[in-house]
Amino acid sequence: MRLPLVAFVLAPFTATVAFAAEPSARPNIVHIVSDELGYYEPGFMSGKTIRTPNLDRLAAEGLVFRNMFGGSSVCAPTRGSLMTGKHSGHASIRLNGGGTPLRADEVTIAEVLKPLGYATGGFGKWGCGGRGSTGVPEKHGFDVFYGYYDQVHAHSYYPPYLIRNSVEVPIPGNDGSDRNHAPTYAQYLIHDAAKAFIRENARRPFFAYLPYTPPHGNFSIPDSDPAWALYRDRAEWPMEARRYAAMVTMLDRQVGEILALLKELGLDDRTLVCFSGDNGGNDYFVTPQHPRGIHSANKHPDTGAEWRGKKGNLYEGGLRVPFAARWPGKITPGSRTDVLAYFPDLLPTFAAITGGTVPAGVDGLSLLPTLLGRPAEQKIHDYLYWEINGWTAIRQGNWRAVKPANARAWELYDLAVDPAESRDVASAQPAVLAKLTALAAAAHEPVREGTFARTDLHERDRRAKFGKQDDPSFSPTAGTPKKGKGKKE
Repeated sequence: MRLPLVAFVLAPFTATVAFAAEPSARPNIVHIVSDELGYYEPGFMSGKTIRTPNLDRLAAEGLVFRNMFGGSSVCAPTRGSLMTGKHSGHASIRLNGGGTPLRADEVTIAEVLKPLGYATGGFGKWGCGGRGSTGVPEKHGFDVFYGYYDQVHAHSYYPPYLIRNSVEVPIPGNDGSDRNHAPTYAQYLIHDAAKAFIRENARRPFFAYLPYTPPHGNFSIPDSDPAWALYRDRAEWPMEARRYAAMVTMLDRQVGEILALLKELGLDDRTLVCFSGDNGGNDYFVTPQHPRGIHSANKHPDTGAEWRGKKGNLYEGGLRVPFAARWPGKITPGSRTDVLAYFPDLLPTFAAITGGTVPAGVDGLSLLPTLLGRPAEQKIHDYLYWEINGWTAIRQGNWRAVKPANARAWELYDLAVDPAESRDVASAQPAVLAKLTALAAAAHEPVREGTFARTDLHERDRRAKFGKQDDPSFSPTAGTPKKGKGKKE
């Protein structure tokens, strides 16, 4: 049984966001997610080492969120938060084993938009339920989802097959290994399918969710890709740092192709395009000269200011993501905002834009006033909340409390004077800490995960990373996800 829907009040915004009763008049939404792209890595966020001209143009023609946070610090939980509008104290996916599913009764963005006449397509890495579970995308409002359902499967860019609505689509010649001489790079297929979906649905409103896998996983890109030529001779970088940069530039090119397609189809002014990372960046490719990594995911390359932490923990660096939104005629070009926002806000935002309804139990707030340049009308979160793998964190304004895994005591930081979270002031501010920890306790409820009717298909997909999908005796190193046992993927 589905959760009840509650009407979302559009009153202040209908004069500006003009959608009509006819579905064809509703705006399109394209949301592109780059798996693991760090906060400071793209050019529009001050990155210096990786070329991202199309992302920079998207940002220059739209709005950049300087305080956008993922729903979690790892892949699966942050995607579940994005899809359902719930923070991780209420979400059904709080582990990162790879296939933990949404419950059957949870409502996603696609389910909010589909009753309005939207075509709904997803292309890339799902992470919200393996095959055979209650969480597969075609049971949660998607007309089509093509790519990877399981995160371990998504670790290979040369898998023997991809998944389309729970059915295997073979890729002849691929064996799962990330070898440059394998015949087919899966990201090319996924991107082509995304463009085909947009073209096929150009005459009706559509929601295109593009959770692209690059640059996560094995850092692999064909030598024939033009992006590789830009970095292959950077001998001062380790090979994987060069491959990583090329993958980001390849993704940038594909974003440019999406924008060009929208313009070709005459959909530019009718389409909101959002781009983001999925969770905090990692300190990849550390050297003595670059202790936070060559590409500086969490260290400002100009000022040297740092976000503490990285992917997998709940300091600021584990949660901050680059985020830009472009909507010609609605969003003022060159805009910036410091509003505190996170992935649970996307579902109510897209509902407000389209005239949809918001499911009960959603934790997010609509960001439509901010998109339209009406900051006085923007509702502000009382607090932002996260939990994962024994960690808990809560932020209220500039106060931030963190309880690391296995720690006895909470830490407290005043981000107004200490954005790097370097000075724990818990002992000096007991009243503030008590308030935040009480809010955190109230934000948590026991997890209720989705279920599997069968696990054999999901286990097969995990083996496919290694080309062992037909060998049930083979056990992937990552293992099959089990309740209470998360793994960083």
